[in-house]
Formats: sequence, structure tokens, C-alpha cells
Amino acid sequence: MSDDKKTPESVRVEAELGREAAEDVREDADEQRDNAEASRASAESGRTEAEQFRALAERARAMHERHRIELEELRQEREELRRAAEEARTAAEEARHATIAAVDATADALKSSLTQMQFLEDARNTLKQLTPTKPGDVH
Repeated sequence: MSDDKKTPESVRVEAELGREAAEDVREDADEQRDNAEASRASAESGRTEAEQFRALAERARAMHERHRIELEELRQEREELRRAAEEARTAAEEARHATIAAVDATADALKSSLTQMQFLEDARNTLKQLTPTKPGDVH
């Protein structure tokens, strides 16, 4: 049969086959659209996770920087304490030397006082020996 003389039944069958083919193409297009939407959603989820990771990394960097600053402050405080301890040790050493010098000066002063008292005692005794005593004199 020629194309000009198709029977209504063959036209209907061809139309049905065309509809089925169109339905298959539409289903394929829907599936591709669904796949594209799933890929877009997956990509959006990946972008969201990447942004969350970036935010976490930024917070970690800030915490690291804060920790570094705090460690530096502790190091400086420890150095200041070390210097203060060294100054206190030096001051204690100077105070010890000053105490020793004061004790020496006190010993010298006491020795000098003792010498003066002995001299005065000797002078008094000498005066006693040199002074004639009269009857009725009381020393």
C-alpha cells in the first residue's frame, strides 16, 4: 500500500505509536529534569556545607589567633615575674649585705663604747688612787 492510501486503522496505529514515542520522550525529559533538579539540590547542599566549613575554619582561625595572643600574654607575664623575682633576689641580697654592715657597725659602736667605758673606769680608778682620802670623806 502506498502512503496515500493508508487505512484509518493504520493511521490510528501510527498515531498511537507516535503518542507512545512522545510519552517516552516526555518521561525521559521528566527524568532528566528530575536528575538536573537533584544535581542542583546536591550542588546547593555542597555549597551550604562548604560555607559551613568555611565558617568553622574562620572560627578555628580566630580561636587559634586568640590562643596565640593569650600564650604571648602568659609568656610576657612569666617574663615579668622572672624579672621581679630576680629583682627581689637582688634586693634580698642587698638587704643581707646591709644587715651584715649594720651588725658590723653596731659591733664597732659597742666596742667603741666598751673601750670608752673601760677608759672612764680606769680614769675613775686612777683618780681614786691619786686622791688622798680625808677622814670622813666618802667616795
